[in-house]
Amino acid sequence: MLVRGIRGATTVDANSRDEILEATRELLGEIVRQNEVDPDLIASILFSTTPDLNAEFPAVEARAMGYTHVALSCVHEMNVPGSMARCLRILMHVNTERSLTDIKHIYLRGARALRRDLVEDEESKS
Repeated sequence: MLVRGIRGATTVDANSRDEILEATRELLGEIVRQNEVDPDLIASILFSTTPDLNAEFPAVEARAMGYTHVALSCVHEMNVPGSMARCLRILMHVNTERSLTDIKHIYLRGARALRRDLVEDEESKS
C-alpha cells in the first residue's frame, strides 16, 4: 500500500463560520465519496484557506464529521496578487492501492476554474 495525496478545492461565499464549515463538509464529503476512502486509511488532512478566510478552522468540521483520530492541520495559502479569493483547499494523505491515475481530485464551485483539465475529464466520464 502506498500513501497518495488527494487534492480538492472549493470557494466560500463569505468569510463566516457557517460558510466555511458548510464548504468543508461538502468538499471533504465529495473527496471521500468519489475516492471511496476508508477513514481508517487516512494518514492526515491538510486544510488551507486564502488569507481572506479566517472566521473558523476547517478542521472543526472534519472533527464534527467523525475524523477525531486523523491528524489535521489548517494553514493559509500564499497571498499571491490576482489569485482566487475565498478559496478553501484540502490535501488528504491516504494509504491506498489506487494508482495515481485512479485518484479523483475534486474541484467544486468557483474553484473548478483552478483545474479545468481535471473537471472536464471527470464530466466527460459521467
